[in-house]
Amino acid sequence: MAHPTQLGFQDAASPVMEELLHFHDHALMIVFLISTLVLYIIIAMVSTKLTNKYILDSQEIEIVWTILPAVILVLIALPSLRILYLMDEINDPHLTIKAMGHQWYWSYEYTDYENLGFDSYMVPTQDLAPGQFRLLETDHRMVIPMESPIRVLVSAEDVLHSWAVPSLGVKMDAVPGRLNQTAFIASRPGVFYGQCSEICGANHSFMPIVVEAVPLEHFENWSSLMLEDA
Repeated sequence: MAHPTQLGFQDAASPVMEELLHFHDHALMIVFLISTLVLYIIIAMVSTKLTNKYILDSQEIEIVWTILPAVILVLIALPSLRILYLMDEINDPHLTIKAMGHQWYWSYEYTDYENLGFDSYMVPTQDLAPGQFRLLETDHRMVIPMESPIRVLVSAEDVLHSWAVPSLGVKMDAVPGRLNQTAFIASRPGVFYGQCSEICGANHSFMPIVVEAVPLEHFENWSSLMLEDA
C-alpha cells in the first residue's frame, strides 16, 4: 500500500500492474529526455549572442523536428495500446464476483456459489485493532484465490461509484443500471487496499475496498466457513 512521502506507484501485485509500471518508466524517460533537450536549447539561446545563419532558414531541421515527435508518439502509443488490450482481456475466469456500490459501502456476491455474499463497511476509527489502517480497513474483506483469473462485475444501486485497487491495476466505474466488468490475477498473497474513486456523496471517503489474496486451499476453507454461517 502507499506510504507517506511516496512519489511512485504502489508495488505491483498483478501482471497488468507490472506492465503499467514498465510503461510509466518508459514514458517518463522520454519526458526526461525531451525536457533536458528543451532546457539545453533555452539556456543556449539565452546565454549566447552568436547566431547560426544555417538554422534561421533550414529545411533539414524543420524535417527533423516534424518527424522526430511523430516517432516519439509512436514509441509511446504502441505499448500503451498493447496494455489497453491486455486490460480488456478476460479469458476463462476461475471466479466471478459481483461488486455493488451503495451509499456508502460495498456489497459482494460470489456468483459461482449458491448463497455467498456480504456487505463490506468501513471499520470506525474507535474500533480499529492494532496494525489496522484508518479509513482503509473493512469488516469483511473480499477474499480471492491467488494466481487465479478473477472477474469482477461492477455496478451501483444509487449513484456513480468506482471500484479501484491500485496495486492490482484495477479501476472500474460502477454505474446504476449498467454492469461493467474487469479482470485481474493476484500474483502473490497479501492484503490490497483501495477506495471508491468517484465522488459519490457526503461519505465518499468512507467506503474502502480490501482485497485479500490467499492460496487456493485457504480460499476453499474460507468459502466453506462462509457458506456454513449463511
